[in-house]
Amino acid sequence: MVLSMGEVHGVEVPENPPPLTNEVVYLETPGGIPFGLWGKKVAYPAPTLFVFSASVQESLGDPYYRQCGKTLADLGYLCVSLDLPGHGSDRREGEPEGLDAWRFRSDHDEDFVSPFTQQAKSVLDFLIESGYTAPDRVAVCGTSRGGFMALQFAAVEPRIRATAAFAPVTALGTLREFEGATDPSRVSELSLHARAGDLAGRSLWLVIGDRDKRVGTDEAIAFARAVTQSSIAKGKTADVTLIVKPEPKGHTTPEGSPNLAAEWIAEKLE
Repeated sequence: MVLSMGEVHGVEVPENPPPLTNEVVYLETPGGIPFGLWGKKVAYPAPTLFVFSASVQESLGDPYYRQCGKTLADLGYLCVSLDLPGHGSDRREGEPEGLDAWRFRSDHDEDFVSPFTQQAKSVLDFLIESGYTAPDRVAVCGTSRGGFMALQFAAVEPRIRATAAFAPVTALGTLREFEGATDPSRVSELSLHARAGDLAGRSLWLVIGDRDKRVGTDEAIAFARAVTQSSIAKGKTADVTLIVKPEPKGHTTPEGSPNLAAEWIAEKLE
């Protein structure tokens, strides 16, 4: 898709952007990367929130997985999403879907993280170049496996100024899908603990329940501590907020977390 451009106060803006309603709008970069948009009352170029959970439709179409995007959209934010590996348009014939696809690819010595983060970077490039996104006002959030990919994206994309993760996967080996993995070293390499140094000095906000056995409360705490320690060791500002809330339901987003995250992101970007 190629957009014709206009100019407002010296800033290029898309002349005929697709209308944003309560439905997900599907677009594609010139390089063929599919992505989705959701928002309301957006003035371009807009502050932009990438939202990850599974497929684009789930991430943007389901209020639960939109998380802080619901509140930020009321403030004029544009919400953007891509299909995670093994989900939506990234499903491959002959392999399982979802987290089982992650395990399948890991067992076949495939790095399923880097291709996704590169696609997300390409979408961000396109959004900025096309006038959709204000380049200095970009954030990302994600839920569970989406939180994992949100943090992976932030680790390789310095233009992201704030990252919020809800009950995030941090250590792949904690997931039942990765029990008995063919190459445990590959699983460790792809886990977030290996990216603590890349996230040093970045603004991170994490929330998890106090008894999340699905993704591991202790693993999330250890990851947050590792980023803080790495930030201090590198002489960078340690800016990691970790909230552990009582949550008898186990693996879910603790009540009130989306609004807290929205306030934190707005403060970081404003």
